[in-house]
Amino acid sequence: MQLEDEGEHTSKENEQQGISLFPDHEELMVTRVEQGQGRKRGRYTIHFGLYSLSVLEDVMIKYNMFKGTTFVKKELEEIVLADEKQQAYVHALRYLGRKPRTRQEIEQRLTQKEMGQAVIDEVLNRLEREQLVDDDLYARQWARQRITSQRKGKMWVRQELRQKGISKASIGEALGEVSDQEEWESALIVGRRKWNQVSGDIMEKKRKTYPFLMRRGYSGDMTRRVVNHLTMAEQDGASDDEELSLWDE
Repeated sequence: MQLEDEGEHTSKENEQQGISLFPDHEELMVTRVEQGQGRKRGRYTIHFGLYSLSVLEDVMIKYNMFKGTTFVKKELEEIVLADEKQQAYVHALRYLGRKPRTRQEIEQRLTQKEMGQAVIDEVLNRLEREQLVDDDLYARQWARQRITSQRKGKMWVRQELRQKGISKASIGEALGEVSDQEEWESALIVGRRKWNQVSGDIMEKKRKTYPFLMRRGYSGDMTRRVVNHLTMAEQDGASDDEELSLWDE
């Protein structure tokens, strides 16, 4: 399969080459096959005398579109549709190759490429069958990475997943797999970092650390616990290990 960027080809190209103008109820013989150049290398122009259309290499091979083969217009229209589906699939694979994506993100990408909704739906279903798109798995991995590595609160992560089109049920399950203890440790690490950056007395540190944690998506309850424990730690001289264990008190 060609995964190189073959250009912004859609079914419009075939419309411009005159697929709608092909004669009805006549056999059309392939007279010449021409490979595209440069960014169009993955596509082939199939000539039928005065008429021509462009297809991906995979489609050309699948439908045996070589010199001497004959088709009727209805068959070619089906081939054009198959080509559009394959184009959408290749675009989706390239988009997924950069990083995992949700179903909604891929749909938006293919819409930008002016693919038809029926084609998009079929490609998305194919990607799910092939386990290349899995919103539930995506949500679980995203939630854990954002909370434990990026130090974001569950409220922040919930909003991000909503924007990516993840269902409420999947979001709830994903966030449920990250324990309160794990979120506490994440909040304490990033909260302590901010706390130590603030110059001034304890009141000044509290005044700036509290909204900082709220902006990162930690709940008011979690933020209060962190700020209170940072306050006590500074007053009592508690070690980092002692701070991390305070969630269970």
